[in-house]
Amino acid sequence: MAEILLAAEDLTKAYRSGDKELVVLDHVTFTVEQGSRLAIIGPSGSGKTTLLGLCAGLDVPTKGTVSLMGFKLNAMDEDDRAFLRNQYTGFIFQNFQLLATLTAIENVMVPLELRGERNVQPKAKELLTRVGLGDRLHHYPSQLSGGEQQRVAIARAFITSPKILFADEPTGNLDEDNAKQIIDLLFGINGEEKTTIVIVTHNLELAQKTDRILQMKGGKIVDERRL
Repeated sequence: MAEILLAAEDLTKAYRSGDKELVVLDHVTFTVEQGSRLAIIGPSGSGKTTLLGLCAGLDVPTKGTVSLMGFKLNAMDEDDRAFLRNQYTGFIFQNFQLLATLTAIENVMVPLELRGERNVQPKAKELLTRVGLGDRLHHYPSQLSGGEQQRVAIARAFITSPKILFADEPTGNLDEDNAKQIIDLLFGINGEEKTTIVIVTHNLELAQKTDRILQMKGGKIVDERRL
């Protein structure tokens, strides 16, 4: 039986708005097994990104618990959660979140440098070459297209050999051709590295490349299917 890397139990997230309470997530429970690929889909405002943030320890729930790599995120402070993320997780975002003052290769090197590792440039160069940017190592984000920036983000996400990768609308800012290329790259490297993936997406083509889809509506999981 596969190891459970991520377990969300009875997750609820609510915000105060004046004298009203806005419930964004409503008693969500699910698990993610090692090596699996999960897509979370649903309309805007259904709670997908909020759920991803809670699972990655970027935020804390109002109620419920998240266990990541066997660690209870609720029991950890922000510094401990940040350490856990840096050791075990990778991230890909819709808006790339590259550092504008760093070149492509410097952006990719950042996660390993934050760990205190040295001589990381060869690995960063190898990953950028794998995503087709071997000739763009020293370009800044402003000198790269959207598709190229997302390739840099993919290389950065995989440089730590993460146990689990969280992706929030990774094709959301790309045209159809670039989106298809990014999907192929993402799952190609994933297949080689055997990384567990949790993806929030509106892109059904992307979702259908995963093993399992959770559909959300109104802060709840309303459907689940395996592919």
